[in-house]
Amino acid sequence: MRKIAVLPLDERPCNYQFNQLLVKGTPYEVVAPELSILGDKKMKGDLDKINAWVKEVAKDVDGMVIAVDTLVYGGIVPSRLHHDSIETLIDRLNVLKEIKDTYPNIKIYAYNLIMRNPKYSSADEEPDYYEYMGREIHLYGVYQHKQQLGILSAEEEIHFNEIKQSINQENLYDYIVRRDKNIAVNLAFLKLVEEGIIEFGIVPQDDSSPYGLTATDQIRVRKAIKDLNIELTCYMYPGADEVTNVLLARMINNYENKQPLVYLHYASITGGMQIPLYEDRLLNETIKYQVLAAGGILVSSMQEAELVLLVNVPATGMVEAPRQNEPRLSYDADRNLIEYVEFANYALNKGKKVIIGDVAYGNGGDLNLLKLLRQKGLLMKISAYAGWNTSSNTLGTCIPQGMFDFLFPNRKENLDFLGLRYVEDFGYCSVVRSKVSKTLVEPNNYFLIDGKHGLVVEQIKNELNAFIEKELNGEYIFTITDIYSPWNRMFETGLLVKVNEKN
Repeated sequence: MRKIAVLPLDERPCNYQFNQLLVKGTPYEVVAPELSILGDKKMKGDLDKINAWVKEVAKDVDGMVIAVDTLVYGGIVPSRLHHDSIETLIDRLNVLKEIKDTYPNIKIYAYNLIMRNPKYSSADEEPDYYEYMGREIHLYGVYQHKQQLGILSAEEEIHFNEIKQSINQENLYDYIVRRDKNIAVNLAFLKLVEEGIIEFGIVPQDDSSPYGLTATDQIRVRKAIKDLNIELTCYMYPGADEVTNVLLARMINNYENKQPLVYLHYASITGGMQIPLYEDRLLNETIKYQVLAAGGILVSSMQEAELVLLVNVPATGMVEAPRQNEPRLSYDADRNLIEYVEFANYALNKGKKVIIGDVAYGNGGDLNLLKLLRQKGLLMKISAYAGWNTSSNTLGTCIPQGMFDFLFPNRKENLDFLGLRYVEDFGYCSVVRSKVSKTLVEPNNYFLIDGKHGLVVEQIKNELNAFIEKELNGEYIFTITDIYSPWNRMFETGLLVKVNEKN
């Protein structure tokens, strides 16, 4: 059995647990650090222990998938809060050089995010001052970028001047300086790719947008990738919490000497031409990167394909999952969900592995799709499903899952992960999260509930069990075996699910 060490982006299940679950039952083992050294949301991980773990585990594994933000800052959220010097940060990164010098045959894949710049005011995952000036910081970057491009409107210029006059300069300076430090780490990361220390790298863009500070940072990083001639060994595209899954798939495909052939089919003819929520480019172009990064390649016909990637997307105007009961032509008439499900059935009957990337809505699965898949009897016949958070979060989960089912078919563990996705993405993200959130009373609120195993979590479990009984149970029975709140808030939940055939 080959062993692959994974240093995840943080301690949440999507980063820590998904990759381990995806490879269960395969000839590969994920070796992960103890959760206790990975920190807790804004509290950074123990950087000395993380450094020691990475060096110690290197002697016992064949490959490593490294989240540089954890190695250098102690996690994704701490990367937005630190006050460390550039020299300190790059010293932490250079442990990868030590490992490669000591174990020259080890395969290292890694990723390093471009720091996000949310368009809303909230300090939940940002510095405290972002609570009251986050929107202004974002707009400052957007207007500055547009001014540089010569496309700032007269109305925007007026607002830009107002922001420059009113914004807290000390906080803005703190924010900009941290971004510059993080870009210095991005550039040092790219040098490691150029030197071959990191065999393959990704620079994901978390919650990106076409204009603003993140977009201008992208320009600097993209130029460096071109100047270093590493375009084929370091990709840059939207994403974050899914990238470990993608790199794990790429590494295992490499070990198996496989390049899965993937045929792409949309629920709407113009679906690939829209820019998903929280992203900065056409969906079709991101999908190409997602498949390539995971070790596969898109092909032009289903006949030659080994996997069929079915992307559920509206014709235009993607909205958030809680709004999916509102009538919309872009969903109801300008896409054909009936043909989509019939095509899934057709592909399965032709012996193809089917992946369903459900990016129709932001932050949750399409309940109408669930209904149709169930009517057609396809829920447990497909290889992979995801429909959570951003479009790239979803695609970077279901594509690796489908590839693992192609490489290592007929695993009970894959049915369990399918069940987890159905319960979490349809049940929690699209139904239970908003339902329970509306019932919260002080001192509980969306961003702070009564503990990781408190009464609110018990309420969530009860609602999920009701959803399972109504919407999922039938030929197969879905059972929640664990549930908790990783960051003590409503946005995400931690789940384990088992799926068994009904006796």
